[in-house]
Amino acid sequence: MAKSYYLPSDDAGRLSWLNNFSAKLPSYSAALGLTAGDVASVTADAAFFSYALSSQQQVAAYAQQWTTYKNAARDGSAPALGLAPVAPNLGVAPAAVAPGIISRIKAIVARIKVAPGYTDSIGQALQIIGADQTVDVNSLRPVLTVELDAGQVVVGWTKQGMDGIEIQVDRGTGFLFLAIDTIPDYTDTAAMPAAGQSALWKYKAIYLQADQRVGQWSDVVSIPVAG
Repeated sequence: MAKSYYLPSDDAGRLSWLNNFSAKLPSYSAALGLTAGDVASVTADAAFFSYALSSQQQVAAYAQQWTTYKNAARDGSAPALGLAPVAPNLGVAPAAVAPGIISRIKAIVARIKVAPGYTDSIGQALQIIGADQTVDVNSLRPVLTVELDAGQVVVGWTKQGMDGIEIQVDRGTGFLFLAIDTIPDYTDTAAMPAAGQSALWKYKAIYLQADQRVGQWSDVVSIPVAG
């Protein structure tokens, strides 16, 4: 049976998942061939993401309080305005980490799943096995996103329980095969147009299961590129 993607899509869900992953990973690191540095990296990433998300939420709430306070000052009719909102105490930030927490975690999960000592029970404990999912493969289609990152196009997609996707690209001469990708996301390593030139690159994809196309082609997404 197909399985859903193991990683939640929202920040709160990802933090909960990351806290579990970080807490349990040390118990399985030896069996999975992970180094102390791998475990320390996950621990640091979890701590910093927790702080960053909590701080963002507190600052957002503070901004909303100030909006209400400002509106009352502008339009209110009460005799007294009351006390101004108090800025949140964000505490001491943990050691900063490099950008790309989720990308690093995905890379470690990919290593774990091919480790000789990996078992389904470890996967369940680390929550890196998605829940069983009933999929109507006849109507299933990928949802693609495209963005530029360091001069390369990154094609975003989710597995939805499928083995992978076939990606095609149109660089101005019609759609041609680009790649088979099994781990989201896909980075298009093709060279950008020559200096001073621009183009519109288009992408579409279809899911693969057991090396066969399934479902429907995605909508075409496009992105302007320039040299």
